Amino acid sequence: MPRQIIDLSVTLEDKPTSPAHHRPKIHYTDHDASWELFGKLLPGVGPEHMPEGKAWAVEQVTLSTHAGTHMDAPWHYHPTSDHALAPGGRPAPGIDEVPLDWCLRDGVKLDFRHFEAGYVVTPADIEAELQRIGYTLKPLDIVLANTSAGARHGEENYWKCACGFGRAATLWLLERGVRVVGTDSYSWDPAFPFVIERFRETGDASVIWEGHKAGRDIGYFQMEKLINLEQLPSHGFTVSCFPIKIKHGSAGWCRAVAILES
Repeated sequence: MPRQIIDLSVTLEDKPTSPAHHRPKIHYTDHDASWELFGKLLPGVGPEHMPEGKAWAVEQVTLSTHAGTHMDAPWHYHPTSDHALAPGGRPAPGIDEVPLDWCLRDGVKLDFRHFEAGYVVTPADIEAELQRIGYTLKPLDIVLANTSAGARHGEENYWKCACGFGRAATLWLLERGVRVVGTDSYSWDPAFPFVIERFRETGDASVIWEGHKAGRDIGYFQMEKLINLEQLPSHGFTVSCFPIKIKHGSAGWCRAVAILES
């Protein structure tokens, strides 16, 4: 089989894949409507000078750095990081500081589609899945979580329909040298409504954003809103996931793909 490239990134469009404040707003200008700007930049040029009288097509986009398929940086989770690795921790890096060597690595997929919405993934769940697929993690593997959200992209309940990773499971991965992870869910953590329900029932503040906050202990980069993970084998592929460089940004949009060699 020749090389196969599977797109793991969603298309940026105004669809109900996130709460309204996270949805991209895209203003499209076509080849006929762009003449005002075209003429200002190229004085004296009019429709009669261009093939079929067409100028250019351009778009104006307004969106959060956390819209669409993106990679979170440790700065998103906390102002400092690596408290488990260095006394007092270190300044948390922004998305422009991700080591590029971490963004092109062997991938492994954990199939957690059977877990219900709001379930908190545990280290035992990860160990059981790795045993099932016959894979041993190595440092800098990129771990992808295939959840029930993957099949619901574009639906109103997408952002609250999947399991998520707790603090213990996230640290279990990080302690084994994993530094980039990803999920086809809206968030690496369980969906916010379930987190708030547990917090109100127990009063335990440690359940709030616990998977993300594990990055305070060991810094890691995390992709959210992936797609097509169900098309991947459990391992034997490479993930390419270089984020856009935004100066000390908390996240950057990412064109993630999986590469399968023959």
